[in-house]
Amino acid sequence: MIRKISILDRSRTREGHSAPQALRDTVELARAAEELGYHRFWVSEHHSVPGVAGSAPTVLAAAVAASTRGIRVGTGGVMLPNHQPLVVAEQFGVLESLFPGRIDMGLGRSVGFTDGIRRALGRDTRDADLFEEQLTELLGWLDGTQHVHPQVHARPAEGLPIAPYVLATGEGAGIAARAGLPMVVGDLRGRAKVAEVVERYREEFRASPWGEEPYVMVSGTVAVAGTEEAARRILVPEAWSLAYSRTRGSFPPLRPAEEIEAMEMTPKERELYEGALVGHIHGTPERVAAELAEVARATEADELLVTTSTYDRAALLDSFTGLAKLAGLRADAAPGVDRGGRERAVPAPPH
Repeated sequence: MIRKISILDRSRTREGHSAPQALRDTVELARAAEELGYHRFWVSEHHSVPGVAGSAPTVLAAAVAASTRGIRVGTGGVMLPNHQPLVVAEQFGVLESLFPGRIDMGLGRSVGFTDGIRRALGRDTRDADLFEEQLTELLGWLDGTQHVHPQVHARPAEGLPIAPYVLATGEGAGIAARAGLPMVVGDLRGRAKVAEVVERYREEFRASPWGEEPYVMVSGTVAVAGTEEAARRILVPEAWSLAYSRTRGSFPPLRPAEEIEAMEMTPKERELYEGALVGHIHGTPERVAAELAEVARATEADELLVTTSTYDRAALLDSFTGLAKLAGLRADAAPGVDRGGRERAVPAPPH
């Protein structure tokens, strides 16, 4: 079993529920994750997506950190091509100042979802190619080595122990290795490819002030339930949302599994929907434990980042509870909380 397990929540909206409710649900889930003993809780960045409420990850991370006691909190991730590196450094400097030793800076290289969003952000697809250059500048703002202007400093970020991570899409693995940063890679449906990316990252890794050794987080969907069918039903709303997006160009709010299973789908929709259900880790605790052990053997990952979304929030919490139980997570081992629930000093290592 992978030693550390964490959660990335995308603040997915649900049919009949508002976007503000989705954000409140994220904060509530973070509190539950801390009680269950998860290592960290991350939020994501999506702009103008109907089914996702999380458009401002650093703001949401602040709300999560303020509502929890010691769990590490971060972003999975801030899409660096959408922002100026100085502004990102300043935002994380504020977060680290307010919640010392708890903040992770997960960074991605994606740009807006559609041409319209990219225009509104003042970006285009070519900006993704500038990620490595932007990353170098951002790290320079944090450690005081930037060369943009000698009289400009990222306050209050400069010199603070902010922990950077690279989301390894496309060329991200090589960028993370060259920068000497921890890497996040997924999804687990393509496990052979994930193993190849991890091997390449470890081979090319260069030690840096940010990390002396490679550090790998693998991400993916995991659903745990009492039966195989109950676990599969957790996956249904997200699978239909993906099929819908690929036939209509936008992600809808999540719908109840029973409604989706009763729908009449076109052959193309059915193909995409069934394909989206394949390959995820789901099932009874025994089956999930066996599959996670296989992932651990194949990747030797340091950490698992679980990205599960579904309509039924109670079923989702039950799944995370079941995963915590089978993994042996303990709430009293969470950073910042002792066995009596009292706050204690929080170390600030990057991992």
